[in-house]
Amino acid sequence: MVFDRIREDISAIYGKDPAARSTLEILFCYPGLHALWFHRRARWLFVHNLKFWARLVSHISRFLTGIEIHPGAMIGRRVVIDHGMGIVIGETAEVGNDVLIYMGVVLGGTALENVKRHPTIEDGVILGSGAIVLGPIVIGKGAKVGAGSVVVRSVPPGATVVGVPGRIAGPEPGSRGEQTEEVMPDPMLRVISRLLDRQNQLEERLRTIEQARPHTGPDALPQEVVCENEIRKALKDVIDPEVGIDIVDLGLIKEIRVTGNRVEIDMVLTCKTCPLSDHLSDQVRRKAQGVCGIDQVTVNVLDEPWNWDRFVKQRGSLRQI
Repeated sequence: MVFDRIREDISAIYGKDPAARSTLEILFCYPGLHALWFHRRARWLFVHNLKFWARLVSHISRFLTGIEIHPGAMIGRRVVIDHGMGIVIGETAEVGNDVLIYMGVVLGGTALENVKRHPTIEDGVILGSGAIVLGPIVIGKGAKVGAGSVVVRSVPPGATVVGVPGRIAGPEPGSRGEQTEEVMPDPMLRVISRLLDRQNQLEERLRTIEQARPHTGPDALPQEVVCENEIRKALKDVIDPEVGIDIVDLGLIKEIRVTGNRVEIDMVLTCKTCPLSDHLSDQVRRKAQGVCGIDQVTVNVLDEPWNWDRFVKQRGSLRQI
């Protein structure tokens, strides 16, 4: 029985730590594994009402491994503590099976009474380095807590939490399956992206309404507006090679300002150093040149966050506004 658990622990480390090279290395050089073994002895003493000896074993483990696990905490099977220095797990904490814990994680309490005051971590959760989970909350099965996050509210199964305080950043509503990217999303960037998306849609809708209004006599459209519409129409031939959609529908064209025979075009990219910046700028200049007699074209590349995936999913939707 004991040897079966040891083999199970070693197998779990092999599965979650690509740096593990041999069984001998795992047995002698993994303090997270040693801390779990100490905790099992301390937990047995704690359950059998030998509280002092349980705390003494826990204290010795803390001295030797740098990991403090209260003997009252409940730790499941195949838990992997990677590196582990600075980890603190409180008395009423519950950790499920197949959980991965990185260094500096704190499962702390927020109450001074002798009640359930520490988190419950369900199966398959990943706790990033320096994550702090406080109070009698539940981190749902398969959830991910980003490095340095401070979580004070329960997290639903499969969600990703980042930031201080922790905010749910994924998965997207309606998404299925595992995320293919290992990049931790930024919820604030997502909010800004949504606002920019909405702004672009409103601008397109306003422009459509203005163009649909009859213009005759003194209320006819100024030449600059007519020229702007012609340039925008010409820029629909410029295709972003990464997503295969024209830059107007993608919302990359922020503003077009026509003055006489000069035009200034603001184009939004994810960054000014984008590899496609020069290519797209050159294409925009070529397409705008000569439209309505334009002979001077200036392209300004704006550095703004943008949600590319949403534009790809909504291909052609701007035409229907």
